[in-house]
Amino acid sequence: MQEQQITELLGKLNQVSNEIAKVIVGQQSVIDELLISILAGGHCLLEGVPGLAKTLMVSSLAKTLALNFNRVQFTPDLMPSDIIGTEILETDHDSGERFFKFQQGPVFTHILLADEINRTPPKTQAALLEAMQERRISYAGTTYDLPKPFFVLATQNPVEQAGTYPLPEAQLDRFLMFVRVGYPSEKEEIEILKRTTGNNHSELTEVLTAEDIIALQNLVRNVTVSDELLSYAANLARATRPVSSIEAKEKTSEQLKEHCQSVVEHVRWGAGPRAGQALILCAKAKALMAGRYAITIADIQFVAPAVLRHRILVNFQAEALNITPDNVIEDLLAFVTLPTSPLQ
Repeated sequence: MQEQQITELLGKLNQVSNEIAKVIVGQQSVIDELLISILAGGHCLLEGVPGLAKTLMVSSLAKTLALNFNRVQFTPDLMPSDIIGTEILETDHDSGERFFKFQQGPVFTHILLADEINRTPPKTQAALLEAMQERRISYAGTTYDLPKPFFVLATQNPVEQAGTYPLPEAQLDRFLMFVRVGYPSEKEEIEILKRTTGNNHSELTEVLTAEDIIALQNLVRNVTVSDELLSYAANLARATRPVSSIEAKEKTSEQLKEHCQSVVEHVRWGAGPRAGQALILCAKAKALMAGRYAITIADIQFVAPAVLRHRILVNFQAEALNITPDNVIEDLLAFVTLPTSPLQ
């Protein structure tokens, strides 16, 4: 790809952020993480209390992309067939022969907004597993490929809210990033009130096509990463894994110091190799968004919370002390040795 084409694509990427800013006040880091997830070719889960514009953010992003977009409102009575589709009985008007035809569900799209995904039971949540991992659907012995690119952008309310079903760990791991949406600042909240209580309505413009996104995803894969930073990402993922009780008994106190204390005391299990892959891919996407073709330590540390927080399960002691995966990640970033590479 020529330098001019790359520059045009990166310019369009910046324009996407500007378009979303017409509707969404603040939340720039959340928007950046959404774009990072798309550029890295993964799915994204947004969590926040009701009223923080999670759904609006995703739908606004979809309007800036020239892609097919479907929204599914997850409810307790939603069935798997409501997502992936079902077979319907049809009749050939010429021969009178009756046959079953697969009717595609809303998952057959480029962007699927799974709104309030944790309000439906695990059986229906699991209907998305194959689609998210394999980018295809199997039904009645036949496999159907999903359009390219394909993203699941899901929203959920915190699990402590009434009427929710926590996502299984296997499905959480299918999300490349788990983004927390916080409350706006005072200044931002005043601006929200100003924009949303008048008659002004912003029209969003389509900026990126499917071909543009696929080209950007290929560019992300070509971003350079040094061996030292690969080692750092691997060590960060490995450091999330706790020492078993048997291993702890066999090790001296000096050997245990090689493990992060927060992980030893508060983590039931940590991230698998998929976390390291996600750290590198997301860091590459972050670097490309900044117009760089090599990642830095800062890129990895920026994406680490969103990549790791849903892949770390804390124990009962941590829950009793109100220690979250984010607290553990903060300690890990301070604990894991930084590489001595010039790319920092």
